[in-house]
Amino acid sequence: MSLQTQIFEQVRAMILEGRLRPGERLPATRALSEQIGIARNTAALAYERLTAEGYIETRSSVGTFVSFQIPESALYTASQNGAPSARKPRRAVGSSLNPTFRCQAVVNPHRGRLIADFWVGRPDPDSFPRKTWAQLIVKRLRTAGSDLTEYRAQSGLFELRRAIADRLRPTRNIATNADEIIIVGGCQDGLNLVSRLMLGPGATAVVEQPCYQGAAFLFESFGANVVSVPVDDRGLDCSHLPNVRNAVAYVTPSHQYPLGVTLSLERRLELLAWAAETDSYILEDDYDSDFRFHGAPIAALKGLDRTGRVIYLGTFSKSLGAGLRLGYVVFPPEIVERARDMKTLMNNGQPWLEQATLADFMTSGGYERHVRRIRKLYLSRRNALLTALEKHFPGGEIIGDEAGMHLAWRLPSSFPPAREIEQRAIEAGVGVYTLTSGAAVGFDTSPENDRYLVLGFSSLTEREIAAGIARLAEALAPVTDRRRRPKRLVVEC
Repeated sequence: MSLQTQIFEQVRAMILEGRLRPGERLPATRALSEQIGIARNTAALAYERLTAEGYIETRSSVGTFVSFQIPESALYTASQNGAPSARKPRRAVGSSLNPTFRCQAVVNPHRGRLIADFWVGRPDPDSFPRKTWAQLIVKRLRTAGSDLTEYRAQSGLFELRRAIADRLRPTRNIATNADEIIIVGGCQDGLNLVSRLMLGPGATAVVEQPCYQGAAFLFESFGANVVSVPVDDRGLDCSHLPNVRNAVAYVTPSHQYPLGVTLSLERRLELLAWAAETDSYILEDDYDSDFRFHGAPIAALKGLDRTGRVIYLGTFSKSLGAGLRLGYVVFPPEIVERARDMKTLMNNGQPWLEQATLADFMTSGGYERHVRRIRKLYLSRRNALLTALEKHFPGGEIIGDEAGMHLAWRLPSSFPPAREIEQRAIEAGVGVYTLTSGAAVGFDTSPENDRYLVLGFSSLTEREIAAGIARLAEALAPVTDRRRRPKRLVVEC
């Protein structure tokens, strides 16, 4: 076998086995030839064959990278040759050859038609600090100079990244710095960045069961094998983690979406050990951790990470508003440079003015005061919802009410399926949502999936909450004759 063929086969095998990830930069032919002591022309010919067969791609003036779309024949060969795979995992969604994409609904189709809408994930619109925000914007505009007309660092405004790092240390126990942070356009943009960096056809994405649609559908769109792991009252059941290598595990440990349970410390350590042993990464989505109502804040999973296996995703969509389109990703040091390159390919960075205004809001202390104020407000609204449910619907389990902006309600056995209740509620002018319409996806078809409703409370007043649940009770009166006292699910932290 010639040297050229040997190089081709070895690089190809590394790609199929996951040792070279989709999007990963390869050494230049000159550097490769010097490293292994061969003629540069030999390395160049091997690269040409890899390019021709679709395993790698060259980007002018940038470099050579592993292709995101690996040839179908290669995927078949990999499975025939015994490439690493899960312990007979269930393919949750999609396939690498599926040309259609699924997307979660981010805008409520019933908006404006309901007297009380318990749509999940909406901050209180009246709590946005408009006056302070306007003052900060005007101040920045006065001294903007060329900031509005020139490109800035693709990873985001340094002042904002530094402010985020300074806040993460005391609030989430994350020791990081501005250089490890990349500003993105909200959680979905952060998920997209990580997926482009680490996923491709044949890769494994581990998700919770049930899971946030925006993550699962995105992983599916990249052709990844999406493997679901069940969630119980202690969070992700780590005993069901697949026996794979080079996977990405997406989790919401502080307030699981959609059920709201908290991942126990024991399981956090098990998950971290699994990632280290399998050379995998954990993508921690900490979407609403600012709103914990009882006890001390729980340290982020990344705060426990000692092997650089956790990628941390945060957002300002829940604390300020989704309209700002601002979030951030904290990467381990060894992959942050690749992440910056990928971010550059995606969009060259986020708008300067919003970043600068948020940086000023944070460094002035205004952001922390705002979070404390709305945390107290959301606690009152959560209490109003619990009181209303207890009054009108005794007998169901309330799950995930210790934190966040929504809770899950497991319906009493005498109630009809959740999808039927959702429809009756909409007809009565009240928005309550099943797991599916509440932007979650369940990967099994058991009837249990249709026994839950999710109710967001952060954007409704206490009066609207009381009126909405009362009207829901009227709409469901024929099925609520047999009542039991409500049972609170105890979540072990």
